Amino acid sequence: MAGIRRSGARQAARSVAVAALAFAAIAGLSGCGTAPWDQNQFNTSAATPSRTPVPTPTAAPTITPVINELATGSARHELQAGDIGLTVNYYSTLSMDQWTASANKPVSFSMTGKLGTDQGQSFYLSRVTVTPAVSGPTGALPAPPPNTDQASVAPGYYIKDPYSYSQTFIIPALDPAATSITLSFTYEILLQTAPGSSDYAKQTASDQLTIAIAQP
Repeated sequence: MAGIRRSGARQAARSVAVAALAFAAIAGLSGCGTAPWDQNQFNTSAATPSRTPVPTPTAAPTITPVINELATGSARHELQAGDIGLTVNYYSTLSMDQWTASANKPVSFSMTGKLGTDQGQSFYLSRVTVTPAVSGPTGALPAPPPNTDQASVAPGYYIKDPYSYSQTFIIPALDPAATSITLSFTYEILLQTAPGSSDYAKQTASDQLTIAIAQP
């Protein structure tokens, strides 16, 4: 019986020693740092997904449309020269698809006017000047010289409604790169200072007309 008790005591002592060693190992691991299986919870770089670059959108090219005021065949403009209201109708006898750079291009117009405060005075168109400006894809191009109609009668052409003035100017060949032409009109008008008077006041009206050049 004494031998059994000594054997049991030795086994109990051995179990205590093994438990002490296991506890020491665990304590040693705790003192050295984070356990390997817990390291990923502190490694934020490993958990952060990489960002995909977002392409920068490219702006679409701006396309400037070519203005053509005679696209419907004619254009009507209302102008003012002092107290005189003018109505000008522009048109061309050449169809717009034939308005190429190399063609001779007719521009026709008719004008009539009314006085705002009419005391019976007459008024006359003494001079009209047309100055062309030609545009291409990259800017201004050489233009034809100005065209002028100086009244051949004094004091000028009578344009008080219902009378009117009509004229046609020919636009010659342009630079082949031309895409449009702008015509600047200057109308010089003489207005009687009083009914039947030979004294006149000069009034001026300006206008512009833009026409597209047909491309081959």
